[in-house]
Amino acid sequence: MEPTSVEAAVIRETIQGCESGTLNGEDRYCATSLESMADFAMSKLGRNVQAFSTEVEKGAALQKYTVKPGVKKVNDGGNFILCHKLTDANAIFFCHTFGQTRAYVVPLQGADRTTASTVAICHLDTSAWNPKNHPLQEVKVKPGTVPVCYYLPQGHIAWVPK
Repeated sequence: MEPTSVEAAVIRETIQGCESGTLNGEDRYCATSLESMADFAMSKLGRNVQAFSTEVEKGAALQKYTVKPGVKKVNDGGNFILCHKLTDANAIFFCHTFGQTRAYVVPLQGADRTTASTVAICHLDTSAWNPKNHPLQEVKVKPGTVPVCYYLPQGHIAWVPK
C-alpha cells in the first residue's frame, strides 16, 4: 500500500481513532481478534446479536452493480455496532457505535449477472465528525449537513440485536 494512498490515510485515521478520546455519544473499541470483537458487540447489545457483512460470489470481478428488489432494514437507528477491518493480514477491527445510524442489507446484481449482498450504513447525524473523515470527503459534504450513507467493504461487520 502506498503511504500517500487514500487507503493508507484511512488506516492512519482509524489507528489514531483507536488511541484518541471518543466523540459525544460514541463507544469505541479496537478488537485484535474475532472473539474480542464479538465480546465487545455482546457487551453493548446483549448476548443475542446478529452480524451482517458484505458477501460477493467467489471470483467476482470488479464491476458495476444494480440494486435489486428486496432491500431489508436491519435496525431502526440505534443499538448498532460497526466494525471496520483494518488490515488483511490480521484480524484487527476498529469497532464503534455512533449516534443515529441505520443499516440495510442490499441485494445487488453485477453486469455479468454475479450476485452480491452488501450492507449499507447510513449515519443520520454527522455533526460531530471531523471534516477530514473519509466518507464526508468522498461525497464532498460538511459535517452535520446531510446523512451520509455508504456500502461496507467485504470483511467489515455490522452487529445488531436480534
